Amino acid sequence: MTEIFDAIKRSAVRIREAIETDDTGYSQNKNKTGDIQLKLDIKSDLIIEEELSKVPSVKEIASEEREHSEVLNENGIYSIGYDPLDGSSLVDVDLSVGSIFGIYKGGYAGENLIAAAYVVYGPRVELVIATDIVELYRMDPEHNFHFIQPVSLNEKGNIKSPGATQKYWPEFHKKMVDEIFQEGYRLRYSGGMVPDLHQILLKGGGVFSYPGTTDKPKGKLRMVFEVFPFAYIFEKAGGLAMDPIKRLLDLKPSHLHDTTPCFFGSKYEVLKAKEVYGKYQCDID
Repeated sequence: MTEIFDAIKRSAVRIREAIETDDTGYSQNKNKTGDIQLKLDIKSDLIIEEELSKVPSVKEIASEEREHSEVLNENGIYSIGYDPLDGSSLVDVDLSVGSIFGIYKGGYAGENLIAAAYVVYGPRVELVIATDIVELYRMDPEHNFHFIQPVSLNEKGNIKSPGATQKYWPEFHKKMVDEIFQEGYRLRYSGGMVPDLHQILLKGGGVFSYPGTTDKPKGKLRMVFEVFPFAYIFEKAGGLAMDPIKRLLDLKPSHLHDTTPCFFGSKYEVLKAKEVYGKYQCDID
């Protein structure tokens, strides 16, 4: 497992350099879900593939930027699902972006995750690794990563990051968000999943929500590359990750690019969402 985390660190160094110096424009390609790929998306994907291919224990990789998984080492035992540059459209306005990694032993289902990690490319490059515990590392000027602190969530936070276009929110979801803000929560939403969830983790709690909407009933965020890794991290940090009725790590995608509504946070906020959504389902049954 250490070899995989070392490969992620090497990838982070190279991706940070690409963010600082490379073209931030669009390519002529589209990914599986129809998004036009930035040149940085493609380069980041290739960097991660190259670094993970050096790790004998990695059998295959699956990237948000590719339609199918790729076998790297026939004798490997781990599969890596990753988003090479989440929030890449924010690079040209100099906001933080990140890379997300889920380490699976078996198929690409939440129950098969054995570790997860993400990198934040912001004013500083930070790496969060979750195994049995969650730990924060920071990159120094010589590109070495140093342990900073363990990461854990309080029972209740004070940050709300509400994703998706409000125009398409269900009315009961909008009411729930308004009620949370009436409790004194602060709005913190950059449009980047990695920096927004990183802030909730490091500030000790809150909730990030990306609901099912009228235009995207199954949500937008992908289980294998984004949702499952962060669900693993939030649970190991003492929080909850739900859809919001079911535990996210109990979901089984029908294909690599399957999506789901998702709520990540400390227990108070996610259980509040579960209560609201549970009541709504009862009301329409």
